[in-house]
Amino acid sequence: MKKQTQAIRIQNKRTSHNEHSVPLYLTSSYVFEDAEDMRAQFAEEKDGEIYSRYANPNVQEFIDKMAALENAENGWATASGMAAVFTFFGALLKSGDHIVSARSVFGSTHRLFTEILPKWGITTTYVDFDDYEGYEKAITPHTKILYLETPSNPGLDIIDLQKVAEITKRKGIIFAVDNCFATPILQRPIDHGADVSIHSATKYIDGQGRTLGGVILSTNTIIEQIKAFARHTGPAMSPFNAWVLSKSLETLDVRMERHCNNALEIAKRLGTHPAVAWVKHPFLESHPQYEIARKQMHAGGGIVSFELKAGLEGGRKFLDALDMFSLTANLGDTRSIATHPASTTHSKLTPEQRHDVGISDGLVRLSIGLEHVEDIWEDLKKGLG
Repeated sequence: MKKQTQAIRIQNKRTSHNEHSVPLYLTSSYVFEDAEDMRAQFAEEKDGEIYSRYANPNVQEFIDKMAALENAENGWATASGMAAVFTFFGALLKSGDHIVSARSVFGSTHRLFTEILPKWGITTTYVDFDDYEGYEKAITPHTKILYLETPSNPGLDIIDLQKVAEITKRKGIIFAVDNCFATPILQRPIDHGADVSIHSATKYIDGQGRTLGGVILSTNTIIEQIKAFARHTGPAMSPFNAWVLSKSLETLDVRMERHCNNALEIAKRLGTHPAVAWVKHPFLESHPQYEIARKQMHAGGGIVSFELKAGLEGGRKFLDALDMFSLTANLGDTRSIATHPASTTHSKLTPEQRHDVGISDGLVRLSIGLEHVEDIWEDLKKGLG
């Protein structure tokens, strides 16, 4: 089946009720057939559900769909996107280990690298996103993981996955990609040599701003390590959230098509507006990594970043003038969203750190929704003046 069909047709086996839509399994635990069945399952000699922190039918269906969409062997779902990121590192690293990361990462990921993981003796070296020689030079005998986002948040930097994969394969380390902005509909990092693809399912996977979730997709070997860690640390996805997210995947393809078309059109119009200093979208020909984006992405995504010539004060006036756009830190919603990263998602970074990852005080990130493109543009014109 094609990916679009897999997202709709992969589902749990029907119960005796022959339901068309998969039911919710709102149970904390499961009953065993007898003492031997209970012993065998706890000893992991036999498959089956024991406790919903370990496994749940709704969660497993969501994992199965995401693994199929990403061409991954297996996966693990978590309560949020950042729970997925932390669980991945927590499961695979120990004191003394080292991470190499692209400098352009989400603000909470940056704090994980600089404030939380160092408590356990785990260090990180940052490399400019397009410095491929720098990635290789930064790898030491203690390096276990190379981690990056592409497209990055919020600068929309594009990293050549195949080039990085060649480095990590040569060095024998794990290559992990935050694929949140692209989704598996637009980009499948594992197809380009990555070992792990991580998502905040809160964003486009849900797509309607309703729930939280995260997922890690990888090989059976890596997922077994993550499973052993997560079962006893508890970052479990709830059955209800998994049910919502699995249903959301059924419309992911058609939603992403509209997001991408709207975003590219808005990016083109912003690029010609006299109030705009610059604009970035992966499929805009003026994007510095346009050719790489075309090579590894099926479309450019629903995010547009730009800067007003009026700077910080102009950016604030722009946001205040918007009527239809939501002002919120989320993205990937059916509704268009405007965010000021310097005062929200990356506010905990110093001005110098924001500058290093390309976040100026006047940078505005737009998550372009599913509204009619003319209505989106009319609202943006109110802010542009």
